Amino acid sequence: MKLKNIVFSNLILLSSLALFSNCSQNDKDKQGSTQITTTTAANAAPVAAKTEDTISTKVTYPPLDKKLYDSLTKHMAHGDTTGKWPVKNTPYPLPGAILPFKRVVAFYGNLYSKRMGILGELPPNEMLAKLKGEVKNWERADPKTPVQPALHYIAVVAQGDGGKDGKFRYRMPFKQIDSVLVLAKKAHAIVFLDVQVALSNIQAELPLLEKYLALPQVHFGMDPEFSMKDGSKPGRRIGTYDAADVNFASNYLAGIVRKYHLPPKILIVHRFTKRMVTNYKNIKLHPEIQLVINMDGWGEPDLKLGTYRNFIYPEPVQFTGFKLFYKNDLKKPPHHMLTPEEVLKYKPYPIYIQYQ
Repeated sequence: MKLKNIVFSNLILLSSLALFSNCSQNDKDKQGSTQITTTTAANAAPVAAKTEDTISTKVTYPPLDKKLYDSLTKHMAHGDTTGKWPVKNTPYPLPGAILPFKRVVAFYGNLYSKRMGILGELPPNEMLAKLKGEVKNWERADPKTPVQPALHYIAVVAQGDGGKDGKFRYRMPFKQIDSVLVLAKKAHAIVFLDVQVALSNIQAELPLLEKYLALPQVHFGMDPEFSMKDGSKPGRRIGTYDAADVNFASNYLAGIVRKYHLPPKILIVHRFTKRMVTNYKNIKLHPEIQLVINMDGWGEPDLKLGTYRNFIYPEPVQFTGFKLFYKNDLKKPPHHMLTPEEVLKYKPYPIYIQYQ
């Protein structure tokens, strides 16, 4: 299949699924939903690594300031008195951790498509300038929390065609990931590689990206929306991941961190319905991983707040994220995308912000 046809079929898929997602929330859940240098924690030393299959140089990071870490996680709870936040009995991260020392602000999308997110919608330099502007907006809204820019790239895309193996997903060529790394370097940004497994699974897709995840500035995202465990084609209903799938990803990433002597990896798990993540209490945390449950739903402000309150707040794992849509959030009255100041009214404070 030619690439343009793959992308075209995927765009149809994503458009129909976006509509389905918003309607299902309203009707059912009533909720909306090449050398690279990077700096990790606020006091971490720069890290350099080549885009090769392995990294052999061990980097020493400053010891974790546990007192500061505890203070920041308490601050992130935003005055919550229920005992849910901050999450109890979570392991301290390894040295070099980004969260909660910095808030990550990411642009999401794919370079092949202008309809999958802001990352691919604008010419590269214009996109990076816009990202820089959003970083400044968050710095003004919360001056106490430094901001780490990021590019969140869809490396495995769910599509409307089954492909040769009938898995309904398309793996992006590595040369495009290389292009994202180059763009990220210009913006002093970290990178997330996101997978939409469709009829494949996380166990098959994640290991194929190890050569990039072996880089200290590359992190990972997994999208339950397109994990079709019932065998249905992606786009017809919202998919799901179980805690076992999240644990596989976190265990695998933790192994990469140990193997290549890296700072902790951030693992993003998208969510906007209860069924997208099952058995959350069984999710296991590791010093090598910082796990973010990202509120991924679109819609009017009240709908998004309802999603956050009903599916993110009551099921604490470790950290939270919040997604903002430049277009979809404006479709219904009051035709307003939440500002950083408005998002910061939520409990707990999201530490990862994604723009699509």
